[in-house]
Amino acid sequence: MNICLVGAFPPSGRQLNEYAFHIASALRRDPLVNLTILADELTRYEFATDKDGNPLATESQEELPGFRVIRCWKFNHLTTPARLLNTIRWLKPDVVWFNLVFSTFATQEHPLPAFAGLCVPALARALGCYTHVTLHHILEHVDFAGAGVQQEKIFRLGSDMATRVLLKANSVSVLLSAYQRTLLQKYSAANVLLGTHGVFASCPSAPDFSLRGNPEQRILAIGHWGTYKRLETLMEAFPTVLQRVPNARLVIAGANHHTKPGYWESIQQAHKDESRIEFRGYVPEDAIPDLFRNSSIVVMPYDSATGSSGPAHQACEYGVPMVCADIPDLRTMAADEDMAIRFYRTGAASDLADKLSEVLESPQLQREMAAQNFSAAVRMTMPEVVRQYLRWFALVERKSSLGSATRVLSFQRWSRNRWRSAAMRPASGLVQDATSVAGRVTLV
Repeated sequence: MNICLVGAFPPSGRQLNEYAFHIASALRRDPLVNLTILADELTRYEFATDKDGNPLATESQEELPGFRVIRCWKFNHLTTPARLLNTIRWLKPDVVWFNLVFSTFATQEHPLPAFAGLCVPALARALGCYTHVTLHHILEHVDFAGAGVQQEKIFRLGSDMATRVLLKANSVSVLLSAYQRTLLQKYSAANVLLGTHGVFASCPSAPDFSLRGNPEQRILAIGHWGTYKRLETLMEAFPTVLQRVPNARLVIAGANHHTKPGYWESIQQAHKDESRIEFRGYVPEDAIPDLFRNSSIVVMPYDSATGSSGPAHQACEYGVPMVCADIPDLRTMAADEDMAIRFYRTGAASDLADKLSEVLESPQLQREMAAQNFSAAVRMTMPEVVRQYLRWFALVERKSSLGSATRVLSFQRWSRNRWRSAAMRPASGLVQDATSVAGRVTLV
């Protein structure tokens, strides 16, 4: 099967580049898949910086070994659709798989390039390609005020149009059950799958509790900061946590969101004299495992959310308890994937301090939450997530071989139940051939 994966890809530092890397890593291990990555051109990004604030991603960086990457589109440019479609036409893939958020191709300050890029899945389908979109958020569930969006009414109208265009792809997968319900109810979509974000490890390692609380209880906050991911509430709560847990240490990792240059540095400057707060800045991929393994708890001090959380899934991968703002998307994620999370009232520093202290003061609670999160991770490894996608693509290929007049009648019912139930079963129970998968649908 020839697959083109479209999206940001390392060493680019743009949104979802790490997720695309792990999808591609799982795909290239399949001997039946021939993978080409259609990625963004490299440039300097303010939010991909080292601990001293120096940009990491530059045009001189080499491509990651082992991947076939064609950098054929440019962020914030109207030429993106033509360049992508010309490349797709030349490659003639069996599947074009888009890994997207609404700002993948451009920022909100450049609405025309953003909308034009989101039209590519529909245009590629018109060329005769099978197109699939993994959509990491939908804007009906985004708090625009919290995300710093201006002119909300106009933006929601544009996002409605963009969503309808994206649904012109052959199939779309979302990562939260609430997102699927919205697309089914508001847009009457019949091609929406419910997927799972997954964890990046192929075989997660059980947490080593000797690395935690020895001698410090590390509280980890990681992300691209400045929009809906903000640090003010956490900074206000931490002194109270220190009073109750004197060996606590707060580790702030990550850097600025690309729309908020200078935010991370302003927080660092304001707290530069506080010895129990460590500002790590950008953390390279190879340093992520130690960062999580040595942490007693992961905190997500968000004002709002824009989809399933990457840091939450990393916390599961390494078996780390979590404390999160009480936001509907995060509640849905925890329920869908059986994560152990303590929720605090959004924006309430005192409640955040209470929830953090409650976990840090109880080794037993830490172990119970860690075990539950690690158990969730084992059920949703990235190879298994990708295997589910490949099963669907194979089903479509089989259906096509039966004739263009065939239609899938029970797609909607199947898509509601398909991957989540499969992810809950042991891996040995997931091996199915094309005939057994095809038995899920009715062809006429």
